[in-house]
Amino acid sequence: MFVESAVRWAALGVLLQAGLQASAESCPPRCVCPDEATEVICSGKHLNTIPEGFSGDARRLDLSYNKIRTVGRRQFSGLPQLQELDLSENLISMIEVDAFQGLQNLRTLRIKNNRLKIIPVGVFSGLSGLRFLDLSQNEILVFLDYTFKEMVNLQTLEADENDLVFISQRAFVGLQSLQELNIDRSNLTSIPTEALSQLQSLMRLRMLRLTISTLPNNAFRRLHRLQTLIMVSWPTLDTMASNSLIGLNLTALVISNCNLSAVPYSALRHLVHLRFLDLSYNPITVIQSNLLGDLLRLQELHLVGGNLLRIEPGAFRGLTYFRMLNVSSNHLTTLEESTLHSVGNLQVLRLDGNPLACDCRLLWVVRRRLRLNFGGHQPTCSTPDTVRQREFRDFSEKELPRLFTCRPTRILDRRPQEARVEEGATVLFSCKADGDPAPSFTWISSHKTKVSSTGRIRVLPNGTLEVRYAQVHDSGTYQCLASNAAGNDSLTVGLYVKAVAQNRTIPFFTEEDWLEPLVPQATNSSAETAKPYPFDAKTLIIATTMGFLSFLSSVAICFVFMFFWSQSKGQIKHTATIDFVPRSSMGGGGDGGDGGRFTMKLI
Repeated sequence: MFVESAVRWAALGVLLQAGLQASAESCPPRCVCPDEATEVICSGKHLNTIPEGFSGDARRLDLSYNKIRTVGRRQFSGLPQLQELDLSENLISMIEVDAFQGLQNLRTLRIKNNRLKIIPVGVFSGLSGLRFLDLSQNEILVFLDYTFKEMVNLQTLEADENDLVFISQRAFVGLQSLQELNIDRSNLTSIPTEALSQLQSLMRLRMLRLTISTLPNNAFRRLHRLQTLIMVSWPTLDTMASNSLIGLNLTALVISNCNLSAVPYSALRHLVHLRFLDLSYNPITVIQSNLLGDLLRLQELHLVGGNLLRIEPGAFRGLTYFRMLNVSSNHLTTLEESTLHSVGNLQVLRLDGNPLACDCRLLWVVRRRLRLNFGGHQPTCSTPDTVRQREFRDFSEKELPRLFTCRPTRILDRRPQEARVEEGATVLFSCKADGDPAPSFTWISSHKTKVSSTGRIRVLPNGTLEVRYAQVHDSGTYQCLASNAAGNDSLTVGLYVKAVAQNRTIPFFTEEDWLEPLVPQATNSSAETAKPYPFDAKTLIIATTMGFLSFLSSVAICFVFMFFWSQSKGQIKHTATIDFVPRSSMGGGGDGGDGGRFTMKLI
């Protein structure tokens, strides 16, 4: 029995030693292979080349943070089970064609932060099962045609922070399953429309830090499945064509940190499925009324850090699903209740960071301070002085009617204003009013139309009506309407313009009008006063000289023309013979004398 036990222990030791030797052989030097060699970790081992001796059962290989410079042809052909390969944070500048052949089960490939400048066509050959590819933080200049043509199952492509200047029209051919594409911080100066149109399954497109100034029409055509479009930090983008986003069915759109001075209403009107809109950090000054109504499903609008001065009444009219408005860090003094379609639907309101005037216009917000979500940032009053720096949550219900008040508008000078002028005159009608908040002024013309702030008849910033170059048809009554949130007041003025007869006689000059004035003669002279010539001697000499030079020029041109014409005729005759018959000396017929002939030499 003792002998049998010894034999068993010896056999077990041999098997254990063989297993350890096999395990050591399947894990390259300086690498760690936990989990029965299905995972090989060689990260940060100062490797200059890709080691050998991997187990054929390996499913994950991490070669990141080394000094590898080249990936050779069929470098990983002995790893048919590999599903994840990480080559990030190396010095790779060259990947040979067919480098990844044999990795038919590979799902994730990371080549982030290397020194690739170009990817030859065929590098990704054999990666038909790949789902995720990270090429970010390289130095890639161009994507060539058919670079990704065999990657039919790729879903995510990270290509941000490269030196891309051009994406070929057929670069993305084959990416029929791609759902997410990120192109950030590149040198592209225009949208690669043709290349993107190959990605008809794309759902999310992110483009950050580009130097594109204009978004043209049909910039994203054929991307019918795109749901999220992110354009951030385009400092020169100031124009979006009216059909730039046509054909898209977006649910989320971000255009922030750009140079848009107005909400791009015409470009947005097609996005009837849009739910999330972010226009933050653009120099937008106003959200106009009744221009967002086409965004039927809009739920959130973010416009943080802009130059917003006002949001006009009815700005969100028709948006029945509107839930969140974030306009923090702007220059708003108020937000009137009439801006929203239904106040009861609003759930989140961010007004912090604005110089709010706490008067009757904001009373509706303060009364909902317990139900509204301010995103953890309470709005704060800036004016009047009695409530300066107080947060909305600090007000009690009893003091609201006393503090949040407005003073109705009142016209200050109600004396009749009437102007009777002739055509062409300029007329000014003043309209001064006070109130709290400060009233706005609207003028209604004699034709019952609203007068704008531009044109021949216009309203000046101080509320004065200016009529320039008055015409007869401008006559009539004009009404000034001064209004604020507490009420309005009006003033009527009269303008009467008289027609002026026009003198349409055409000026007529006689000969004397062109003559120089006569020099007075002496009183003791008996000679008759002579009329001077119309032109003096100097003028006559100049005119004669100019005419003579013109004549000589014409003659010279004729001679030159005749010379070249004669040279182009082949055989040239230098003499001409002319026959003639002299006429009768008495003026009768031409038969009274003998004929004659003479010869003329041609030059």
